[in-house]
Amino acid sequence: MRLTLLIFSVFLFGCEESAQTPIEKPRELIILTRVGVTTYSVDATNGAGGFDHDLVQLFAEELGIKSRLVVAASDADIIHRLKTGKGHLAAAWQTPIDDAELRSSSPYFISYNNLITHEASLPLTGIAQLANRTVHVVAGSRQEKVLHEIRRKVPGLIIESKPKRSEIELMEAIATHRIEAALLSSAEFDIGNNFYPELQSALEIGPAQPIAWLFAPNTDPELIAKANDFLLRIEQNGTMARLKDRYFGHIDRLTQTDILRFISRIETVLPHYRAYFQSAQASTGIDWRILAALAYQESHWDERATSPTGVRGMMMLTADTADRLGVTNRLDPAQSIRAGAQYLSSLYEAMPPDIADPDRLWLAIAAYNLGMGHLNAARHIAKTRQANPGSWYEMKQNLPLLAKAQYYKRLKSGKGRGGEAVIMVENIRVYTDILKRHERPFPSFKTTSKHKAAAKTSSARLDDSGATLRR
Repeated sequence: MRLTLLIFSVFLFGCEESAQTPIEKPRELIILTRVGVTTYSVDATNGAGGFDHDLVQLFAEELGIKSRLVVAASDADIIHRLKTGKGHLAAAWQTPIDDAELRSSSPYFISYNNLITHEASLPLTGIAQLANRTVHVVAGSRQEKVLHEIRRKVPGLIIESKPKRSEIELMEAIATHRIEAALLSSAEFDIGNNFYPELQSALEIGPAQPIAWLFAPNTDPELIAKANDFLLRIEQNGTMARLKDRYFGHIDRLTQTDILRFISRIETVLPHYRAYFQSAQASTGIDWRILAALAYQESHWDERATSPTGVRGMMMLTADTADRLGVTNRLDPAQSIRAGAQYLSSLYEAMPPDIADPDRLWLAIAAYNLGMGHLNAARHIAKTRQANPGSWYEMKQNLPLLAKAQYYKRLKSGKGRGGEAVIMVENIRVYTDILKRHERPFPSFKTTSKHKAAAKTSSARLDDSGATLRR
């Protein structure tokens, strides 16, 4: 994944006389964004998420002022809205543009423009080969602008852009041979490639693109300065790294073969067990697709799976765990899935109350693999190393230490396979992402305070731009 964190340098743009209220006294900070895999989306429980969404919400919280998220139709629509005073700040995977009216923050990522094709397509070695070919692009995106610039050098290039067509939809169209090629950002491709492993990056077009926030004309320079201070500080204190890990840290875990095999089994094997997972969701409140991802990691949905250590069945239960949960036959998939979900739920509930999702869930899954004793031992190691024992990002670095004598000799729980637990959780994160793309949510969530997702309430609204939220 080509997401290289930049070295931050705080800089301010030329000052104009501000027409806005000083930052200490604004009534509301209006933030522009758009629907996208790196920017903003709403899940089945109406919880808003996305890398840019979470990042800008942290900034708004730090400012201590009310914020309102406005979902625009495209990158071009965002620029128009900034210029016409319909927003203060754009957080939508934007690159600084050559426009004297608009200012930008310090960049916080580097992205690239990738030409995406099917793996069965003939290789491309340069943009000259795009002559007389059709390349699809999200309407109003910066990639559309790049293609128009390329067409000056390659007159035969055909550009196809349709309103309301998302990056994921373009990748799906390539995977199913409905279109030949599309131009996307490298981050969007990295995420989508897990859903459609048949895709390849055929060409990298143009130079690296810094990703930054954009500000409206006449923005108070103090707001830009505060944004730059915030971005620099969260890079230095690790907050940026943790946020990046949440959205991008797991996407390179599996091989193309792994993903293709998983997608095939979603179509051929999962239908036999879907109702069992959905029933387990109804009793525990844990999304059935997470439970299915856990089961696939454990047994590849093989109800008769048995390991050399004696764990058995779809959810690979030990004899002791099965007995405690009333399982009479570990090879019965209905019993195994029910008990595995109950066991994961009990681990989730046992986490300290100050650990929030998604970290709470990932740590509970690690405990499913290791046992709570070993997980607590790893959390103790993390504390001794001044790491946060409630952060999955930091625990990923401490769990493997359970296998090192200098650590486990001082622990009552003894040696543990913490590195194995990390791999398990990271794989399940990918499997869950893929399942959420291919399988519908099951509506009857158990209503408990802890099992309601870490879904944040969204201040977003749809406006007259015609933008729609894709579920």
